[in-house]
Amino acid sequence: MEKVLLNNLDQTEFFINKAIGWALRDYSKTNPEWVASFIEKNRERMAELSIREASKYL
Repeated sequence: MEKVLLNNLDQTEFFINKAIGWALRDYSKTNPEWVASFIEKNRERMAELSIREASKYL
């Protein structure tokens, strides 16, 4: 999953950024530490929408 996410972080397409956030949000239900770490490491490359969606359950 990390490889796919990293390959798409620089996208400007709304729905791709939304999907990145959804995938991370869903994964945060089982592995919140990994998601929090991923966001922290890649915050500068991530869209605000992705961060907002991914952080919903953290």
